Order: sequence, then C-alpha cells, then structure tokens
Amino acid sequence: MSNKRFHGVMPALYTPITDENELKVDETRALLEKELAAGVHGFYLCGATGEGPLLPEKTRMRMAEVAKEQVGGRTALIDHVGACDVKSAIRLARHAEEVGMDAISSVPPTFFVNYDEDAVFRYYKQLSESCNLPLLVYANAMFRQGDIVKFIDRVMQLPTVIGLKFTRYNYYEMRRIVELNGGDINVINGPDEMLICGLTMGADGGIGSTYNMMGPAFVKLYNAFTEGRFEDARQLQFRINRCIEIMLRHDGCMKQVLSEGGIDVGKPAFPGRVYTREEMRGIMDELNRVGYQELT
Repeated sequence: MSNKRFHGVMPALYTPITDENELKVDETRALLEKELAAGVHGFYLCGATGEGPLLPEKTRMRMAEVAKEQVGGRTALIDHVGACDVKSAIRLARHAEEVGMDAISSVPPTFFVNYDEDAVFRYYKQLSESCNLPLLVYANAMFRQGDIVKFIDRVMQLPTVIGLKFTRYNYYEMRRIVELNGGDINVINGPDEMLICGLTMGADGGIGSTYNMMGPAFVKLYNAFTEGRFEDARQLQFRINRCIEIMLRHDGCMKQVLSEGGIDVGKPAFPGRVYTREEMRGIMDELNRVGYQELT
C-alpha cells in the first residue's frame, strides 16, 4: 500500500472545552459537521491548534471518541498524541488505535530538553512500535538537530511511518523530502499562509488552524490548484492571507474568532489570552473589511 494516505484540506481542529478543560461534546459535533459541509478531506485532532499538550489525557481521549462517533468514516481522522512524556504519548496512541483513528502524529520530544537526533529518533521508534496505526512525524521549528531531510529519510525506515506534517518555511527543503523513499512519502503542508507553496512543491495537502474558520476558501484553493487553475488558487491564497495577517497580529484570537461564527468552542486553554467582547468586535471589524465573511 502506498504511504500517500492523506490529501486535501484538513483542519487542525480546535478542541471545544469548558473552563475546567472538559470537552464540550455538542459543540464538537457541530464543529465537525460545519467543516464536513465545507468539503474538507480530514481532521487533525489535538495538535497545537487543538491545545492537546495543554489538556488532560481524558479530554484528548474523549475528543478522539466523539470525533470518531460523529464522522463515522466520512473522512480521515489523524490523532496528534504528542505529550511531554513518552508514556502519555504511548497511552494516547494505543487509545487512538482502539477508537479507530486512521493515523497518529506527534511533535518531537519537548523542547525544554535539547535532545540530539538519535534521541528524537528513539522517541519516534518507540511511538511507532506502540501501535499499528500509520504515523506522521511533525517537522517544525522544534526540530533543531542536524539535517531535517536526512532525519526524515532515516525515520521513514520505521515500519509505521508514512510521512510528515511539514510546518517549516524552507520549501526547497520540503521538495527534497517529497523526493525521499522514491517519492512514496505523505507530505502535508503546515503553514496556512503558504498552502499554495506547499502544493507547488509537491505536498499532498495541508493541515491548518485557519481552515477551521475559512474551510470553504481553502477547499476552493485546493480544488483550483489540482484542476490546474493556478491563478485562481494564487488569488485565493492572497485573500486568505489578508485575514491571517490580522489574526496573527492579534495573537491568540483565533479560537474566539471561530466562536464568533456561531459555535462556542470555549476560551483558549490557560494561560492563553482571552479577548474582551469589545476587543473581539474590533478584530471582527478588521477581518470583515478585508473580506473575511466571503471566505467562511
């Protein structure tokens, strides 16, 4: 079987939570249905956007369970199991397999310790051996050890590793990774504002935060690109990026922006910033002035 299991637009789903970090089940189901109606091709659960590393294991497990129940095989589910300790990650990985996730993923070990490349490899090896699900490595700025291309080539030799989520900004580097393993590697673009760059360099799709809010626009961008309408895709990326620029300027506002769309996904997990009602009105006014409503 080819390693290219996942493609298209996959929201890094926000985790709707209460102030006690418990899952808001009804809101989770509503959010999943909203994104499915936009035509997305899969979901990435409990990553950085989903605040997974900040949440209790039971909440992360419940998120996987509810997503599986609600989606019911209609699209792919990738469960991010990265945690501050490997035993937690392994418990989450085994639970993902029990629930019936399509794959797991994980960031490298905690950045609080400057692990060398061999240590990072041992982490992914143990995670790979913990369950039978396909595993997507997470290549981001936390990987500071040596040559990322050589490392991915090495980790691809592990039996369950099929590819990676590439949340870096060197697209020459990405292209070299796309060509590894005879091209049989599942490469998913990370930076939302550069989805078209990733697709141009051979990525199979994208996983992103603002896909939660602008899913229809990202699906149109992906479809335009795959149909060869490159200028349409480019213009959509530019329009999307005007909104992303505003949200990045108001650091941490994205979860509340999503709630403004009608599904209360809760506040950011502590210690994330919570914007006042007046501040959110100002942010939404900025977004709407650059065409945000037309992209949602």
